[in-house]
Amino acid sequence: MKKVLITGLMALLTTTTMTAQPKLRADNIDEVLSAMTLEEKAQLLVGGGNDSFVGSGAMLGHQKKLVAGAAGITVEIPRLGIPATVLTDGPAGVHIDRKRDGDPNDYSATGFPVGTCLASTWNTDLVEQVGRAIGNETLEYGCDVILGPGMNLHRNPLCGRNFEYFSEDPFVTGAMGTAFTLGVQSQGVGVSAKHYAVNSQETARTKVDERVSQRALRELYLRGFEMTVRKADPWTIMSAYNKVNGTYAQGHKQLLTTILRDDWGFKGIVMTDWIGKRADLPVSQEVEAGNDLLTPGYPDQAKDIVEAVKSGKLDIKYVDLNVRRMLEYIVKTPRFKGYKYSKPDLKAHAAITRQSSTEGMVLLKNSGVLPMKNLKTVALFGVSSYDFLSGGLGSGAVNVPYVVDMVQGLKNIGVQTTPLLTEIYQNYVKYAKAKLRADKNPIMWFLDQGQPKLDEIDITERCVAHEVQQADAAIVTIGRQAGEGMDRKIDGEFNLTKEERDMISRVSDQFHAAGKPVIVILNSGSVMETCSWRDRVDAILCAWQPGEEGGNSVADVLTGKANPSGKLTMTWPVSATDHPSTKNFPQDMDVYSYREMKGWGYPIPNEDATNHEEGIYVGYRHFDTHQVPVAYPFGFGLSYSTFAFSQPKVKLEGDAVAVTVTVKNTGSVAGKEVAQVYVTAPKGNIDKPVHELKAFAKTRELQPGESQTLTMRIERRMLTSFDEAGSQWLGEAGAYTFRIGNSSRNLPLSATLQLKEYKEAVHK
Repeated sequence: MKKVLITGLMALLTTTTMTAQPKLRADNIDEVLSAMTLEEKAQLLVGGGNDSFVGSGAMLGHQKKLVAGAAGITVEIPRLGIPATVLTDGPAGVHIDRKRDGDPNDYSATGFPVGTCLASTWNTDLVEQVGRAIGNETLEYGCDVILGPGMNLHRNPLCGRNFEYFSEDPFVTGAMGTAFTLGVQSQGVGVSAKHYAVNSQETARTKVDERVSQRALRELYLRGFEMTVRKADPWTIMSAYNKVNGTYAQGHKQLLTTILRDDWGFKGIVMTDWIGKRADLPVSQEVEAGNDLLTPGYPDQAKDIVEAVKSGKLDIKYVDLNVRRMLEYIVKTPRFKGYKYSKPDLKAHAAITRQSSTEGMVLLKNSGVLPMKNLKTVALFGVSSYDFLSGGLGSGAVNVPYVVDMVQGLKNIGVQTTPLLTEIYQNYVKYAKAKLRADKNPIMWFLDQGQPKLDEIDITERCVAHEVQQADAAIVTIGRQAGEGMDRKIDGEFNLTKEERDMISRVSDQFHAAGKPVIVILNSGSVMETCSWRDRVDAILCAWQPGEEGGNSVADVLTGKANPSGKLTMTWPVSATDHPSTKNFPQDMDVYSYREMKGWGYPIPNEDATNHEEGIYVGYRHFDTHQVPVAYPFGFGLSYSTFAFSQPKVKLEGDAVAVTVTVKNTGSVAGKEVAQVYVTAPKGNIDKPVHELKAFAKTRELQPGESQTLTMRIERRMLTSFDEAGSQWLGEAGAYTFRIGNSSRNLPLSATLQLKEYKEAVHK
């Protein structure tokens, strides 16, 4: 009897052991995958839901679970030891709630410069440093992935989210995206490079069909993503809302599998942008295309996956492939590893913000009045001087601990502002903010995310006359705000408003009559019109939206504590209509946004489809090739010093071209310069722009008379064009000219190199 009992107990223990559920580890993904039910697999491919609201047909991510205010979570499966992971918005800093229920602590995050400002540093080491700080806050605030960097191109200056993106040029985009990704992921958290792909407008972003040639798609809109995937191995990619050539990006197998995985070797996961179930896109198509995670996630989407598999519409192999990638992602996360969170060093990160924003500011004009010396008192005009815009609106906004405005920034360096004008504006700002809250239409959801732009006020001749007597100089700040869901208008957003034009005219007339300078600060994340008014002022500093330390950074540049070294990463046109893409860009954004939300039914041009008739001729590729006058060319930016380029050399080294140039500080002030290399290809069978940026490097801070020799490597494959007929990358044989200078229209040096034909096939 005893023997029988022992035998029975052993059998029971054996059975229990055999049926024990595996717990996820980095080395048992196959075992866990085999143990998952179909329902669990489907759940893992669908996010954990959303606690927010709808805007522009899209969701603003907002979760109350785990980390309040984070964009979303993945689903937890405790039975198998699979934790939920947290996804937070970005990319100018961690977007979470400052306060949590029942918690007295403040969870403010550092507001870093927007993408345009970061890219304008042309300093990848500095951008990587910013990425490390953002990654650290992502980690310490309990998040696993930050939704950034934003890597769409500035196809047109009217795009509402250009402030989040880096450039009109794919090489700059790829270089900055790579640096940002390396920095963030060095902290053990991931990025989600977005929005893949061709998210070039906000109007009708959830449904518009971006119709673009394969050549322009590959060479421009995908190139930056490709560089980042190959060089930085991002944990995740976010598929865009829009269609690309008739197919939604989130269900586009060529984009998500053939190009991203087969051609580029991407190993991470793809997640959708925040949207619900689409009536015209089967969930099964998204899964089969290679979209691993549907965010923010709805139970019906998981049910659809289960039903599609059971009905034979979806092969289980695609589900298993996506689940495997999800598990590979999860085991890398801090939450899976049980990381013990602590408070990030916000003071140290503020210092990084101040440095990076200062280096990204671009001096557009200086008639010898900057840097300002022996300055005691300034008359500070413009509402944005007193409500300085640190970042944009929408998911890209950050709940910052503070924003340094121009009054405080100047005060911190010992410069006072005239008391009456300061009182007028500060009282107005307080009133205008209260009125905005009272009058806000509930459908204008983005006004709760970031700082809305306050209307400018009328400055009378008499007011200016009073200020002239009180101040040594006038500073006028012109602010612009934008965000997701709406594109910019030409009148009043790209161009100045009547109030702004009048203010500049009145201030300039009276201050110049008194022999006193007028400086304009542009507090905008995007390009603005300048040609109609720039001759009336003495200096123009584009400060962008530079993060929480903005006022301090501007003051550093104005007074010469920092020598400006930023360069434009987009062309500033004379007129918005000079861009060939403008004729195929939405022009009635306010009416559109209201119509979409309220369900009106009249058609709007470029709502259902946008034709990229300009092809590869975006930005300087158009302006320089066709010799169109510009306000400021791509790559432009002034300094308080001067620099000379010499000794250009090019040499073929294996599969790359090495370009060497010496840069010397020929001025009297220490500063940094950017060497830019533009390549002119030999005339062949493929139409090419007059030149294309293929390399750049920034010097260290050079003392007067000091030189530095820079060496830049250009991969041979980066000198190719996409040959649609041959479905290949093709670099034709011949003489390639490498032009070197500090903007696309100032290239004093050149060197030529004979190269053989280069071909690289792509997957079909």
